[in-house]
Formats: sequence, C-alpha cells, structure tokens
Amino acid sequence: MITRAAFPTRQAAAALTLTLLSGYVTAAELTVVNFGGSWGQVQKPSFYEPFEKATGNKITVVEYNGETAKVKAMVEAKAVNWDVVELESGELNRGCDDGLFEEIDWAKIAKKSDLVPDAPQACGVGFVVWSMANAYNADKLKTPPTSWADFWDVKKFPGKRGLRKGARFNLEIALMADGVASKDVYKVLGTKAGQDRAFKKLDELKPNIQWWEAGAQPPQFLVAGDVVMSTAFNGRIDAARKEGQNLKIMWNGSIQDLDYWAIPKGSPKKALAEQFIAYTLTQKPQEAFTQRIAYGPANLSALKSLDTTTLANLPNSPGNSKDSLKQDIRFWTDHGDELEQRFAAWASK
Repeated sequence: MITRAAFPTRQAAAALTLTLLSGYVTAAELTVVNFGGSWGQVQKPSFYEPFEKATGNKITVVEYNGETAKVKAMVEAKAVNWDVVELESGELNRGCDDGLFEEIDWAKIAKKSDLVPDAPQACGVGFVVWSMANAYNADKLKTPPTSWADFWDVKKFPGKRGLRKGARFNLEIALMADGVASKDVYKVLGTKAGQDRAFKKLDELKPNIQWWEAGAQPPQFLVAGDVVMSTAFNGRIDAARKEGQNLKIMWNGSIQDLDYWAIPKGSPKKALAEQFIAYTLTQKPQEAFTQRIAYGPANLSALKSLDTTTLANLPNSPGNSKDSLKQDIRFWTDHGDELEQRFAAWASK
C-alpha cells in the first residue's frame, strides 16, 4: 500500500476535519439509516465510531430495505426523525424529484472533483461504489462463466439462476446476454424495441430463474447449491469468501452503481447530518470502509492509495471496471416506474 507519506497534505486535512467536527460542543444524537447486514456492520467502525469519537455526538442506526415510503410519510407529516438515509441511485433521484430530500450544499460536503464522477448529485452524496455482478460457487462450477451469454446457457451450465426481483439490472443484463455491447445498452434500452428485446430475452430464462430480494440471499443460494449462478452485490460475495466459501465473481459486464447519503426534507439536524456526510467522504474513513468489505471508495485519493490485493476485489478498480456498465441514474429516474410495473406484470405470469 502507498504510505501516508506519499500524501503530504493528508494529515493536515484530517486534522482540519476533526477540528471542524469538534466544534459541536453540545452532544446530539444523529439517526443514520442503512441497509444492514455485512454492509451495515462495516459502517460502524469505519464511519460511526470515529465520528462519535471526534465530535462527542451519538449515532443511532436504523436498518431498512430502502422503503422511501417511510421517508415520504415523515416528510409529509412534518415529523422527520431520520437524519441521514442511505439510498440506491434510482430511489435517490425519484425522491429528489418528489421533494423528499434536502438539496446538497456541496461547499459543506466535499470538492466534487475529489470524487468519482457520479457521486455528486443534487440531493445525494455517493459514498461507495458497488457492482451487481455474476457470482458462482467455484467448488460446484469447475468451468467459470465469462459472459452474460453463459448465464443464459442452461445446456452448458445446467441449473437455476438467481436474479434480483425487479427490472433494474435485469433488463441491462438481458440485453448484454443478447449481444448488446455495454456501451450501447442504454441507447438500446431507451427504445420500445429495445425494451421488448430485453423482456423477450428474459422469457428464455424464466423457467430457470430463482428470484432473490435480500442481498444476503445470493451467497446462501450458491453455497446451498440452489442456483448455479446468481447476480449478487459484489461485497456480499466477498464477505462470504472471507468466511471460507469458495465463491467468485465474473467482472465482465458487471453493473456499477453507488449508494448515496441523503438528508430527509425538514430534518432538524441538517447541519450535523452535513458534517457526518462530509466526514464519511474523507480519505481515512473511505479507506477503512473499503478495506473491511470489497466496495470501492468514492474518494479518488482513497482509491489511488489502495494496494493491488485490495484493488483486485473492488468494482471500480481499473482492471475490474474496464468491461463494466455504469448504471444510468437518469434513465431509471425517467423510466423506472413504467418498466418496474411492466416487469412486475411479466414476473407474475
């Protein structure tokens, strides 16, 4: 790993951050909402405990499954008691359009140029990069898949396939399995013919699909032998591997996305929420998170500081991202409702 000495301004920046954070002399409680599981567990030593130590404030953690309906109810009732909420990109932008989240004052968060390109959003702050990728159990599958076409090839690779229940990711994957280059996926998917093509491709695989909805399910399915391959959050596979399971990831055609912090509209602790979010974007917490679970940092300096062993498991490392697809946030904001409705109707048949 590159040493701290390679970044002469880093200690000064960290000291300044802690000085600013320590300005909160009256202890307060900040409620942070995350997705739980191994993902939430590594946030505690990486983000929450260091922030509490630096500021004297207490962080209370709430776990949820991304139900923005709860945020909407709070905002409409003007009874907001969640201060920072973790969101996937699609939910963030739809919620932003619906007025559920505060607009981000980037002067209080970070320099946009210090972050990966999709991290700065109007109502959200991308703090970590993850991938939806094809995972398999190397103890059970001796010939590894190399493309999404292999995911569809039930003759060469007999058995069930795990897919997350929803249109997002699956439509992109179906088009790549049908021969569409990753760079052309959203151009094709943006047309009615392209959407029909994706659903037609999903038709081919439908008898062999085992749906999943919680991030913990794909590694469980793979270990049990319920599926031969499954889409999965890459960090969940890494966590299972650290527990001794011989699970592997096919990076070709993986779909990159970010998770975002957002502040519910009307939070009475907006200033403290901004301070917390800013802290999680600094280099040291970003490195600490990434070294505990294989999700990539949004902070570019943190990414550059990591050793090759750590980089080998990250979705946004140069090697793993060269054949990946970046999730188009605006596409899913504009088309998500209609496509999810069509998918739900298709899946129920």
